[in-house]
Amino acid sequence: MIHKNLINPKNIVVIGGSDNIHSPGGRVLKNLIDHHFNGELFVVNPKKEIVQGIRSFQNIHDMPNVDLAIIAIAAKFIPETVKILAETKNTKGFIIFSAGFSEKDKAGERLEKEITTIINKNGGSLLGPNNIGLINQNYTGVFTTPIPKLDHKGVDFISGSGATAVFIMEAAQSFGLKFLSVYTVGNSAQIGVEEILEYFDTTFDKKQSSRVKLLYIESIKNPVKFLKHTSSLIKKGCKIAAIKAGSSEEGNRAASSHTGALASSDVFIEALFEKAGIIRCDGRNELISVAGILLQKESKGKNIAIITHAGGPAVMLTDILSINKLKIPQIKGIESENLLAELFDGSSVSNPIDFLATGTAEQLEKIIDHCENKFDDIDAMVVIFGSPGLTSVYDVYDLLDKKIKSCKKPIYAVLPSVVNVHDEISKFIAKGNTAFTDEVLFGKALAKVYNSQDNSIKVDTTTVTENKSIRKIIDANNNGYLPAKDAREVIRLSGVKFVEQYEVETKSELLEIVNDLTYPVAQKVIGPLHKSDVGGVILNIRNKKELLSNFDTLMHIKGANSMLIQPMISGIEIFVGAKKEQNFPPIIMCGLGGIFVEVLKDVQVGMVPISKEKATKMLTELKSFPILKGIRGQKGVNLDALADVIVHISNLLQIAPEITELDINPLLAYKNEVTAVDVRIRIEK
Repeated sequence: MIHKNLINPKNIVVIGGSDNIHSPGGRVLKNLIDHHFNGELFVVNPKKEIVQGIRSFQNIHDMPNVDLAIIAIAAKFIPETVKILAETKNTKGFIIFSAGFSEKDKAGERLEKEITTIINKNGGSLLGPNNIGLINQNYTGVFTTPIPKLDHKGVDFISGSGATAVFIMEAAQSFGLKFLSVYTVGNSAQIGVEEILEYFDTTFDKKQSSRVKLLYIESIKNPVKFLKHTSSLIKKGCKIAAIKAGSSEEGNRAASSHTGALASSDVFIEALFEKAGIIRCDGRNELISVAGILLQKESKGKNIAIITHAGGPAVMLTDILSINKLKIPQIKGIESENLLAELFDGSSVSNPIDFLATGTAEQLEKIIDHCENKFDDIDAMVVIFGSPGLTSVYDVYDLLDKKIKSCKKPIYAVLPSVVNVHDEISKFIAKGNTAFTDEVLFGKALAKVYNSQDNSIKVDTTTVTENKSIRKIIDANNNGYLPAKDAREVIRLSGVKFVEQYEVETKSELLEIVNDLTYPVAQKVIGPLHKSDVGGVILNIRNKKELLSNFDTLMHIKGANSMLIQPMISGIEIFVGAKKEQNFPPIIMCGLGGIFVEVLKDVQVGMVPISKEKATKMLTELKSFPILKGIRGQKGVNLDALADVIVHISNLLQIAPEITELDINPLLAYKNEVTAVDVRIRIEK
């Protein structure tokens, strides 16, 4: 847990503070002074007795005990400095701006570990190194600008990158986004995004805490902890939006199964965010736009009225909202006719509501009042209003401010004229409003918010019964792929039906069973990783002669050690797979199977544990769901049984956490049941 002295220190020392406000040590001292830190301030500077009017100690040993140290000196001097502070000055809070640690080289990594060890040993908390610090209501401990004016109605922002935090605060300033706190974690030597989320979660106060959290993440060291506290915060009524950088396909290790090929690092992030209920954003401007929307009143539905005096932006916004499953319902009836009578000739109220370039503030007020009180099928309003620069539009923006605050339905202001009406927009923002400037960017952000999971999400919790038979098989095998027979038995024991089959290694073993078979059958080689790629699957074998002839063909394939004989069964080929990566909980993927799984990539992903409800949702959200349901006279599959398979595999992964890859492909689904035909399981102990 983060020490209270990092969050709310009674006194602060700046190690490396100076009169040069263009240096980190000088600027952070100025920020602390300018933003009225209420406690005592000290400086350690070997050449000065007074720095920016603050007492400076030339020797660190001479200074009094201090709660928090902000350190801006060369990396090589920091371990000794931290040791003195932690062991002799009772310092519990540390912010280290300096670079030259694990982000640089192995020597820097050793320095970072040394510092962290000292702080941990003495019960302290470290933010950084290689960060810009933090801003909260107690102090402004950053060496950068701008410093946002803090507001209880603002967002909490955690960033893995100091530069990105600065860029977002800069953009937010002209946008009207308000902050309650900003934390940058840098190298996350001790405190990462997860620890700050833990602090927000454990100290959450319904009256005082921010309900909106923004995250810029470069690494998640403890996904389980991350999931625990984001889920908890969302249950408490918070909304979380996040950017996760560095999740490209290139970062994923080579994979040997269909599941492995599909499950990139980014898939794990997507599944983690989805399980928690986090809105994922693709860039800084989208994150800011989503935050601005989250700070507005909450809509009861997805029916949007677009109010505009400019046709083009309204058309583009209509397109982007419609594509993203939001509704722009047609407005008609007597009330729409009454409203049209109040507007200039040529106006339209069908939705978008276009009251022309000559429209007035009075007309806008009537439109908003109708949407608020008369048009019951409208849940929220977007007002697009700019200016050609002929006259001022203070009256329009004053009206918008009044209506945003008084209406029960949310009103979003898209104000594109950032040059012509700069002063009016600045005044509008100064009143506590958010001004969106780009209708398409706003529309994408609005869709992400409205389509995100409900705040009252339920984290999947399933009771898993220990299975000693499964454990016995796992314990008896070494790392790597389970023998085919063991893999099939594990799947069967987990509750998934497996097709009846025979495994033979020699022709004499084959001769013993040929007369017991019901033809047609399939022959499959065992040994090569992908059977189809090496010609290792022969279907529709109709008699003993074909079976014996194919034996020689298959056993001459490189890597072949045995073969399977299975009855031919028909059904829709489904793929269900699982993968575990690093310290993330495992994920399960499902989609159409067979050889097309990697081509079509129509898959849905869930993070373990997975409930029956979630498993069903995964299936219904597949693009190929109409095929599973039944289309054009074709019979559908047993969706309930298919969802059960996903749940069984979820339970299996909890019983046997050693499973790192699992691939059931194909899983044949038909009207009455679901049957596994082939499986590969890889374990790492």
